[in-house]
Amino acid sequence: MTHVKLNAASQGTLYVVATPIGNLEDLSARAVKVLGSVSVIAAEDTRHTGRLLAHLGINVTMLSLHDHNEKQRLEQLDAYLLAGQSIALVSDAGTPLISDPGFTVVHELRERGRTIVPVPGASALIAALSAGGVPTDRFTFGGFLPAKPTARRQALETIKLREETQVFYESPHRIMHTLSAMAEVLDQRRVVIARELTKTFETFLSGSPGELLSAIQSDPNQARGEFVIMIEGAEASEPQTALAFSEEMLLEALLAEGVGVKQGAAVAARLLGGRKQNWYTKLQAIKSGD
Repeated sequence: MTHVKLNAASQGTLYVVATPIGNLEDLSARAVKVLGSVSVIAAEDTRHTGRLLAHLGINVTMLSLHDHNEKQRLEQLDAYLLAGQSIALVSDAGTPLISDPGFTVVHELRERGRTIVPVPGASALIAALSAGGVPTDRFTFGGFLPAKPTARRQALETIKLREETQVFYESPHRIMHTLSAMAEVLDQRRVVIARELTKTFETFLSGSPGELLSAIQSDPNQARGEFVIMIEGAEASEPQTALAFSEEMLLEALLAEGVGVKQGAAVAARLLGGRKQNWYTKLQAIKSGD
């Protein structure tokens, strides 16, 4: 479908606003200003966001926007924007769309030419990487691992040989199952788990999956809260040494070492493939040329 792009000045703006993942002081002054100035706040859970707004002394109309109603909300949100009213999109914690709702709305509204502005802030993913002590020059974020055991194990198998840091989110009721699967698939690979980031009981634990599993089993409190799991990448594999000679160089070397044409053809066929007769003809031509 082709959408007409209207004059941006006549439209409202959709602000994608990051909210705290625990410590309320992490909310930026810009985010507070935006939340207090928009006409509508689209929230993953209006009750949760309502408590944040009450803390800030902000009274703005809210509507729910979650995984199960994004498509249904799309036209309603677009109507607000076309009427010149701005919207703040927030999730329960952290940056919207990062394993949180909002992709469908942001993608479609951007396709329609609406103005979308990020208001950056807290993100459990980045916070964990910044303090986890794992390589951060390259990393892959995989969201949540599959809930079913077989699919979870298969997902871990696919990243087993990846050389960059792998990052996942995990919930408290699945953390033990996930570490158990990692112990089977990743063996002694170093893993760092960050728990309850920016909150009172913020914790970083590192070790092999088996060691982390034992640590949590011995202290059940460590299984509480939300988790970021960081897996160090596999050791770099040795690069294959490229052949530093051409076919002709090999054939000339064989002849120079006194290898007969017939024997040289057999060697070339074994090393480079092809029919011995073809190599015999090439060797004979080189020898005759001498």
